Amino acid sequence: MRVFAKNNYIFNLLSEAVSEGLLVVNREQLIVASNKKADTMFGYDDRELVGKPVDVLVPGAYNMGHKDRVEAFFEAKTTGRMMVDRILLGQHKCNGDFPVKISLNPFNIEGVDYVLALVFDKTEISKRDYQIKELNEHLEKKIKIRTFELRETVSMLEQEIKRREQAEKKMKSALQRERELSELKTKFLSLVSHEFKTPLSGILTSATLVGKYKGAGDQERRDKHLSTIIGEVRHLNSILTDFLSIERLEKGKEIYDFTDFSLSKVVNEVIYNANMLVKIGQRINYPHNIDDVIIYQDEKIVTLILTNLLYNSVKYSPEDSEIDISIKVEDGVMFLKIKDQGIGIPTKDQKHIFERYFRAENALLNQGTGIGLNIIRDHIENLGGKVYFESKEHIGTTFTVELPVDNRIHSGLN
Repeated sequence: MRVFAKNNYIFNLLSEAVSEGLLVVNREQLIVASNKKADTMFGYDDRELVGKPVDVLVPGAYNMGHKDRVEAFFEAKTTGRMMVDRILLGQHKCNGDFPVKISLNPFNIEGVDYVLALVFDKTEISKRDYQIKELNEHLEKKIKIRTFELRETVSMLEQEIKRREQAEKKMKSALQRERELSELKTKFLSLVSHEFKTPLSGILTSATLVGKYKGAGDQERRDKHLSTIIGEVRHLNSILTDFLSIERLEKGKEIYDFTDFSLSKVVNEVIYNANMLVKIGQRINYPHNIDDVIIYQDEKIVTLILTNLLYNSVKYSPEDSEIDISIKVEDGVMFLKIKDQGIGIPTKDQKHIFERYFRAENALLNQGTGIGLNIIRDHIENLGGKVYFESKEHIGTTFTVELPVDNRIHSGLN
């Protein structure tokens, strides 16, 4: 202490130029010097701290073990900061404790050890830290609110995007259906005009010629033209029936009339009518062993199915060719096969053959609407059956139809 008393002027001059509090502590842990900043910081008058133990500046709760730590610091003789990562507490003379940060620097004068303590008042910094903490918490709350609002907005936008995408998809689908409908109407009108014009022309020609053959010896010629008229009328009736079937199937208004009937009766009628259309040398081979077969189905639809397939075979087969019809019943299912030696279906067209109005490229020169196979497929599926085919171009085609023999079992009727 005498050293600092002798050099008090120099110490004061140097220490007052420092903005932090300065304390010098000797080995006995007594304060031997302090500057005004340190006195004011701890609430003491000028030089009131000199001679007091350093413990008076440490809050009571932290006094225990403090002397040992100071002694250990003297022994270590190192320069460093106490509790660098934490705010320490200093004891104010009147106002309790307050946050400080202390830097300790040991030195020796005339063989005596001292520690120079630089004390930083962290009160203002702590207030700022608290304010910053409050501000951060406020910002975090705002961020959470804004994030939630943003998520809500994003969710609403995503839903709106989905809604618009769905609306766009529906619109595109509707436009596509309109386009397809327009194409179907155009194709339909073209088919109707062509398919009706040809038979009507034939009827008109035959009717005109019948009127010219008035003699008794002209009966054969009259019969020939009358037969032509009957055939063309049947063809027209078949076309009209197909168009009406499309409408009923599309609207789901097709009502099936199930009855027990003889399969051979239907086959005989269809083959009889088909024989009026056969080409020179064509022969239709009748199926065997069906005289006793009774099935419970819609007789009119079974007739339509058989007629459509058989007429196609006649139409697309050459002269002097055979058409085989075979029927067998196994496990309650009727298998109907019609095999011809016709032009066949090109491989690339086979996947489209049941599509409405579709016609294979090698059949475009023949009469036809392209709706027959589409109609019978729908009927067959409605009746619980299926239809499929095998075909090779220039060799022939075999169509197979599978139908339940007793539709009461298929439909669950008693």
